[in-house]
Amino acid sequence: MLDGAGAVVVQALHGLGGVGKSALAARWAGTRVSRNNPVWWITADTPTDLDAGLAALAAALQPALAQLPQEQLTERALQWLATHTGWLLVLDNVDDPYHVAPLLGRVTTGRILITSRRSSGWHDTAISVPLDVLSPNEAVDLLTQILTRDSSPPPADPEGAAELCRELGELPLAIEQAGAYIAEAGITARAYLGLLADHPADMYREAGEGHDVERTIAQIWRITLDRLTDTPLASQILRILAWYAPDNIPRSLFGPLDTRPAVHRAIRRLAAYSMITANSDTLTVHRLVQALARTPDTTDPHRQPDDTIQALHDAAALVHTAIPTTDWVNPATWPAWRRLLPHVETLESRAHHTTDTRTTAELLFGTGVFLRDQGQAQRAIQYLQRAHNDFDRLLGADDSDTLTAQDNLAWAYRVAGDLDRAIPLFEQTRDDRVRELGEKHRDTLATCNNLAEAYQEAGDLKRAIPLLEQTLANSVVEQGEDDPATLTTRNNLARAYRAAGDLHRAIPLFEQTLTDQIRNVGGKHPQTIVSRNNLGHAYRVAGDLKRAISLYKRASRDAVREMSPYHPIAITLRNNLARAYEMAGARERANRLHKQTLNDAMLALGPNHPTTKLVAAPLNTSQGTPGLNEPT
Repeated sequence: MLDGAGAVVVQALHGLGGVGKSALAARWAGTRVSRNNPVWWITADTPTDLDAGLAALAAALQPALAQLPQEQLTERALQWLATHTGWLLVLDNVDDPYHVAPLLGRVTTGRILITSRRSSGWHDTAISVPLDVLSPNEAVDLLTQILTRDSSPPPADPEGAAELCRELGELPLAIEQAGAYIAEAGITARAYLGLLADHPADMYREAGEGHDVERTIAQIWRITLDRLTDTPLASQILRILAWYAPDNIPRSLFGPLDTRPAVHRAIRRLAAYSMITANSDTLTVHRLVQALARTPDTTDPHRQPDDTIQALHDAAALVHTAIPTTDWVNPATWPAWRRLLPHVETLESRAHHTTDTRTTAELLFGTGVFLRDQGQAQRAIQYLQRAHNDFDRLLGADDSDTLTAQDNLAWAYRVAGDLDRAIPLFEQTRDDRVRELGEKHRDTLATCNNLAEAYQEAGDLKRAIPLLEQTLANSVVEQGEDDPATLTTRNNLARAYRAAGDLHRAIPLFEQTLTDQIRNVGGKHPQTIVSRNNLGHAYRVAGDLKRAISLYKRASRDAVREMSPYHPIAITLRNNLARAYEMAGARERANRLHKQTLNDAMLALGPNHPTTKLVAAPLNTSQGTPGLNEPT
């Protein structure tokens, strides 16, 4: 796109991996700090990484929104970029022009610099800027600068520098890595050439003319790891790093591997040889180093097949230990999920499902449930399907973990609106659990409750209500009146009665559920907030607006305080309150609250979120989401 007033300027800097695109982009971006505001860097290997980078931009622009789900933060960033000028966005390592098309379609001003290995496909989206390898003189200058950085005055060109640069194919990354090794080991460029000659790897010999980029780097990688044999943990950590996303890898992940001094020493040595970049809290690994580290080679002692597979298993286990895989709804855990989710996604995409362990299956299962509860049902289905397949393969079709994954997969289909898949899968899970556990087991009752919810969403109250009635009766007998599962089923039965127009049975159940929730989990627990909202709606349907408004106000206030004003439940409750004000004739108050709620929904959830669409409906219609369910 051409430069001009009111037009976004997009440039695509492309070339071979390791040619220095990112370094050049960073240097150029540094010169723009005084001219552009903000200047923001995003590693955009995948659409998910791009979304995460945009979400981080939104959080940096408005720290108060940092607790929002990533999808909402991404939409907020797009809205900001579309309405502001003077900014510079660097999208590093874009794999496909198509991945950035949605972003380019939203912005009309500002400047975007893209780096990519792809040289084609930019003609209709960006100004193409090819970047080639260094010239021989530039390569020698680069190596000389690295080796003489701390010398005063600088010595003459190092002996053998030109020959070494030729051997490395004048590739900046390879030269930088070689220079770091030479400086750390205290040897000459000529001696480094001797090491290359004494350790001829098959991949290096097969490179032939042109010295293939990855194979050249592979040779350097092996020689560097030879130097680190006195620190075996360094090689182990590097192989583990190979399975994560390349950037923002938390250092804390590696704590379980050894003592803190041992882990710090391994990381420090890797950083000293430029194998990684170590910051105070995170690590970064070049993508080519990762590719080599996770590729087994029987001739390379650092990449033996058993070691690479063990590193994959270790990578999954370390994230599984660090991530809150059993607490998905608590907003306090969301930052940890967002920080680690790109690494789970990368691990899932790089590992073949046949190598998954039970730990990996548990990690994928937890990730799927988190994504589902964040409103990303389609992504959740991918993880839950693989987790279910893993449990089936590892434990058998009738194992309790397999059936739990199957139940949650059906739940994800239901959230995605695919009831044609959800209902049969729920029914199969119910039958499997009845056969294995009995019809009154806690897990069986949970599936029955979820199946009934699916029936209700399909409009089949004739099947939903009897199933919920039987499930509630069994739950009371087997688990007690105050068990959370019993309260959830009672709430959902009350919702079914209300949907059927039977308020005489719905309202007492809602009242009983609210009383029990307050007694068991407190007046401000999310389940209590939901119960208070549902009772309020029942009163509203019954025409008792005074009590409905009172309950809506309390539920809305608690949701804002306990969850944040931008949580979908909080937005839904404020919308319900606005509708109740409208029905009571308080139109000015209703319109004011409705406008505020809609603005918050657009800001936090985006225009395409189901909650936003329902809030956007005029107040004088019957649309809305006044009742909230509590699936088990």
